[in-house]
Amino acid sequence: MSDIKESSNDGILENLARDLLKERKKDRFWRNVRFFLGFAFIVFFFLQVSGSRQEAALPGDSKGYVALVRLDGLIAPGKAFSAEQVLPILKKAFSDKRAKGVVIDINSGGGTPVQAAIIHDEILMLKKRFNKKVIVVGEDMLASGAYFVAVSADKIYVNPNTITGSIGVIMQSFGFTDGIKKLGIDRRVITSGEHKDRLDPFLPQNPEDVKKIRTVIDEVHQNFNEAVLKGRAGKLKGDQKELFSGDFWTGETALKLGLVDGLGNLTDVMEAEFHVSRYEDYSESNNPLKKLVTQLGTYLNLPLSDLEQPLWSKI
Repeated sequence: MSDIKESSNDGILENLARDLLKERKKDRFWRNVRFFLGFAFIVFFFLQVSGSRQEAALPGDSKGYVALVRLDGLIAPGKAFSAEQVLPILKKAFSDKRAKGVVIDINSGGGTPVQAAIIHDEILMLKKRFNKKVIVVGEDMLASGAYFVAVSADKIYVNPNTITGSIGVIMQSFGFTDGIKKLGIDRRVITSGEHKDRLDPFLPQNPEDVKKIRTVIDEVHQNFNEAVLKGRAGKLKGDQKELFSGDFWTGETALKLGLVDGLGNLTDVMEAEFHVSRYEDYSESNNPLKKLVTQLGTYLNLPLSDLEQPLWSKI
């Protein structure tokens, strides 16, 4: 009798194992189906976007179009708004022979002076090389380093409420001298140069250090001022001491001060400056291949990292 029960139990376990294996095979099959359907959808989307880009560039288009580049966020190494990322995009936009001009749509409060200066200089070089008219359109913010980039354009347009200006340089840090004293911490610093520990937040602020840093940021500020004076030559209406004070204004006031040439959005500017209503978007965010990779990575749950880098000063 026990042998019969044991045989019966073995049969039940075998059936359960067989059913479980079938279920797993079925789940794996449908997972594969979902994956390939998703991949096919992304490929289809890629082809559609690619097709739309080609359609915008048809030579028979009598109205024409402009090459558009969107620049958003913090200007800094490792960011989308950096020389490394932006310069190749600008070159592609300027080299579009059928585009009537280049429109750069900017929404940024600034960033590092070096990155802003490199992008500014590149736009000036590309303007001369390709003989293309360049218009900047400011959105929520066109301030500090973003304005540095903007003055390389032939004209600047903003919304009446766009935060505009902030022509200045800032350097920020903290002092923890009293804090470490209260905690009984002894700060020990060894350098191979007497000024290597300038602005150490754990040491008392030295007037000589402050003077040195002020000299450095004043030089950067002067370079910023010169770029604005050259880019806005004959257009500035306000007192230069006020304009270069680091203050900011609404777009409406910026127009009165001569910091910008007009008020309007992207559509208005394309119509007014180029007499077109269409654009070819060269922005990194509009890259079909990158969209394909990003969506595929999201579908496969692949992590994407963002590199954060410290800033010693910013404009």
